Amino acid sequence: MKSYSKVLPVTPAKVLTLVKDPERLESRLKEIPAESGVYYMRDVNDQILYIGKSKKLRSRVRSYFRDSQGLSPRIALMVKQVAEIEFIVTDTEAEALALEANLVKQHQPHFNVLLKDDKKYPYLCITWSEPYPRIFITRRRRLGKEKDRYYGPYVDTGLLRQTLHLVKRIFPLRQRPQPLFKDRPCLNYDIGRCPGVCQALVTPEEYHKIVQKVAMIFQGRSRELSDVLTAQMEKAAESLNFEQAAKIRDQIAGLKLLGADQKVSMADDTISRDAIALAADDQYACVQLFQIRAGRLVGRLGFVADAQSGSPGAILQRVLEEHYQTVDAVEIPAEIIVQHELPEGDMLGEFLSQTKGRKVAIVTPQRQVKAEMIEMVERNAGYELARTQRFADRNAQAMLDLATILDLPELPRRIEGYDISHIQGSDAVASQVVFIDGLPAKQHYRHYKIKTPTVISGHSDDFASMAEVIGRRFRKYAALKEKGELVKAEQDSILSRHVSATADFPDLVMIDGGKGQLSAVVTVLRELNLLDDVKVVSLAKQREEIFLPGESFPLKTEAEQPGVQVLRRLRDEAHRFAVSFHRQQRSERMRRSRLDDIPGLGHHRQKQLLATFRSIDYVREATPTQIATVPGIGPRLAQQIYDYFHPTQDMAEPEAVTN
Repeated sequence: MKSYSKVLPVTPAKVLTLVKDPERLESRLKEIPAESGVYYMRDVNDQILYIGKSKKLRSRVRSYFRDSQGLSPRIALMVKQVAEIEFIVTDTEAEALALEANLVKQHQPHFNVLLKDDKKYPYLCITWSEPYPRIFITRRRRLGKEKDRYYGPYVDTGLLRQTLHLVKRIFPLRQRPQPLFKDRPCLNYDIGRCPGVCQALVTPEEYHKIVQKVAMIFQGRSRELSDVLTAQMEKAAESLNFEQAAKIRDQIAGLKLLGADQKVSMADDTISRDAIALAADDQYACVQLFQIRAGRLVGRLGFVADAQSGSPGAILQRVLEEHYQTVDAVEIPAEIIVQHELPEGDMLGEFLSQTKGRKVAIVTPQRQVKAEMIEMVERNAGYELARTQRFADRNAQAMLDLATILDLPELPRRIEGYDISHIQGSDAVASQVVFIDGLPAKQHYRHYKIKTPTVISGHSDDFASMAEVIGRRFRKYAALKEKGELVKAEQDSILSRHVSATADFPDLVMIDGGKGQLSAVVTVLRELNLLDDVKVVSLAKQREEIFLPGESFPLKTEAEQPGVQVLRRLRDEAHRFAVSFHRQQRSERMRRSRLDDIPGLGHHRQKQLLATFRSIDYVREATPTQIATVPGIGPRLAQQIYDYFHPTQDMAEPEAVTN
């Protein structure tokens, strides 16, 4: 891509927003070319507010600052904060779309149409980055490994699990994440369910071919896969390899069973289509995308967006852009039926056509079969919206009840929960979990290793441990307050709190424990001069009682109150997170305790050794030659490791001395 960027001059520290400085605004707008590209909107703190694309940059950016332009309340709020504009010019509109998608994914600006609640629907993941790819269902989409492929998100979780279960019966796939035995495969290999991945009885290349067939099913290419398998079956029969032909025949029969889903009535069932529609209220926009291949509904994907983030067409366009950025070219359909006209449908169509290598049509139907299809998709989106509303209402009632119980001035947006985990002081750790608007925000979870000198194996001190963690968590705010900057920092974060809910300072802190743990936390907050700034409570396990600082008796509540249930969920999540980290630390210590005694076997080589043999028991049973195959361990060190686990008695036992 040939492109150039224009970064406008750095503004002074004290600068007005562009709407308050018309002369500078007009100067900036004149510098923007009338070409296709991407533009940035920045605030006075140089933070990116919005990233957009356009085939005519100048007219698009200028439209934000016209009085007659009907902007949504959200975008109007954004325009008032714009202090600087940057742009990148591209050769084509399709390049602008691809560049914008990458930049939005990288910076995640507050005012862009971003999909919300990525754990609402599950994905199917295939880990192509591994020699023997795994196939599993997950609600967490990790983008760290580019080769790994995520299909979805799927609305019907039950159908997805049923499909994956049937796929594992049709094709020989690895059935277990870890080997059951060291020197032989398990029963799955004997009955033909697994090709023997654990013992490398199948090469990575051969296994990739098997998984590629599975991927075709989740790409909606079952008919194409059936044709391929039919050709393979006929070839095997011609070669008199009837056993192989019978296996392929069974796979084809299984595919027909998978394909026994809803038949969609379309005039031309040879064209692959996607149909997308949404239903929205003032808060949420629930989007449904139906994948229709060969006249059959092969997938139903769901997305949730902020209803205030743009027009219905803009939301649909963002969903389609984000979805098709992550799929293979063969998965892009020949036709996309949309409920509302897309604001930049031509640009998206050109991008998809270039990616697929053939024409991709985007149509907004008005009548007949395609309009009926959109009505069906919209009706399903309405059902998802109703379900989302019911959940949001229950959650809002719980947060209101919690605010009433604790006499908070407003609903707590960010709540943090803390817990300690150890076994008689050994491997002591703490957890910090975060709920935003009553829902887990796992990107903000934190672990702590307890460093208090008195907390050692055989001697625990939960009060001191909790005081240490709270002190480490809030000491930066103590420094800000000492400089008189805490109030300003809180004021500056008000907008971001309402826009993205990522403010770091909590509205409420919950301690797992009773009056003792709470008193220890109160003491440290008083020392930090933050007791008036941090709202802190504790939740005792025995009777689910809530204690406030300075109060001898718990609040009068019922264990099943919605507000108390929020704290219970927070407490249980903090406990789970702390225990899992404690087990991890304890397991690593126990695994390495014996290996630490071997001279020349450092931390890195220990990790390599355990990654290869999985456990110390397997290392003990390995021969020096097998140990020497581990990266970083040569024959000499391998012999030392073997000798450590197999000591020889060089000298005979001394005879007993008798008098």
